[in-house]
Amino acid sequence: MELTKVIAKGKEELSALTNLTVSGVVEISKKDDGWHIGVELIERRAIPDTQDLLGVYEVTLNDQGEIMTYERKKMRRRMDTETLSE
Repeated sequence: MELTKVIAKGKEELSALTNLTVSGVVEISKKDDGWHIGVELIERRAIPDTQDLLGVYEVTLNDQGEIMTYERKKMRRRMDTETLSE
């Protein structure tokens, strides 16, 4: 499966599963057990948007692009460079 299709499929399915909006993809790698994608989802919107809370999720997809696992790894404010502990 093409890299762009893997990313699109991961973003689409994770957003549908969590009912959260995708902010961006922060990493992707191919491993023995499938594709691993780091996706930031908007957990809570704020005004100004620099105060949005973003959850960073790791998604594992098989070679057909189906989600096998997903897990929130950390949270951060959009403007922060450090991550917030859970």
